[in-house]
Amino acid sequence: MGKVFVLSFIVLMTVFLVQCSGPQTETPVETPSPAASSSSASNGGFESKEKWGEHLVTVSGCQDCHSPKKMTPMGPEIDSSVMLAGYRGGSPEKEVNRKDLQRKGLGVTRDLTAWIGPWGVSYAANLTSDSTGVGAWNEEQFILALREGKFKGLANGRTLLPPMPWQMYKHFTDNEVKAIFAFLKTTKPVKNAVPAPLPPVGM
Repeated sequence: MGKVFVLSFIVLMTVFLVQCSGPQTETPVETPSPAASSSSASNGGFESKEKWGEHLVTVSGCQDCHSPKKMTPMGPEIDSSVMLAGYRGGSPEKEVNRKDLQRKGLGVTRDLTAWIGPWGVSYAANLTSDSTGVGAWNEEQFILALREGKFKGLANGRTLLPPMPWQMYKHFTDNEVKAIFAFLKTTKPVKNAVPAPLPPVGM
């Protein structure tokens, strides 16, 4: 009985060792290079800083105000020919009673890029890479504009007006702000000098 047990044990061990030493059929798992992983991580998981910035601009609603809209059967849609170019029309329609709108709350132009409220009239800025947009800005100016709500990112500039939500955007991380700026620098340049805001009329 003991000999049979020993013999069986030897046969099982032999089969086990043969199978372990045979060719492996599993597909090896590819691991990304450390450089690729590091680059993706530093860009919010995107292939580049610019792509990350484009994503942030999209999900943060920047185009809600800074891209002129055109009316379609489905409602207002972004005019892709002037994307992020800001307000491009003249002053709000002359028949608008600004005093009444200021008292009641808020009014907006048809292309959704100019607003009337208690602060007066504000116009969406040009964010394209043109010199009339952010083309001549540096990264430090852009950070200051979002962090402290300063016009054109100038320390002595006026405070940005509603509906620009810089009080929310100041919570972006430095890397997020830099990614947004990197993307804006790659946008199609649209020459468009946006007018200065108008003060409120007498209440």
